[in-house]
Parts: sequence; C-alpha cells; structure tokens
Amino acid sequence: MAHNPQAPQGQHDPAGSTQMFRAFVDEAPQGRAPQQAAPAGPRIGLIIGVVAAIAIVAAVAWLALK
Repeated sequence: MAHNPQAPQGQHDPAGSTQMFRAFVDEAPQGRAPQQAAPAGPRIGLIIGVVAAIAIVAAVAWLALK
C-alpha cells in the first residue's frame, strides 16, 4: 500500500481500494454470455392463477356465510 502524505499516520485512505473495486466490477467476465430476462408468459400465468384462487376462495366464503 502506498503512503498517502495527506492522511494521518495509521489511517487508511479507501480511495485506492474503491478504484481497484470499480476496475474489478467493470471488467467484463470472460467466456460468459449475459443472462436474458425471463419471458413474461410464466409470470402472467402465475398472476392469473393467484387471482383465480382468490376468486374461488372468496366465492366459497361468500356461499358459506350466505
């Protein structure tokens, strides 16, 4: 670690670590393709299923309390 003349003795200046971290994050991974977003089809089916289940439970509860 290089000595920073502006920082008091015994204190760590994180700027160097931050720069090294950003360089690490900015590097593109080698040999890996970026993941694509999941198609919306299964998500729409799940939402419709949940809405249908809630409607069925509400109908059963309404008939039971009637």
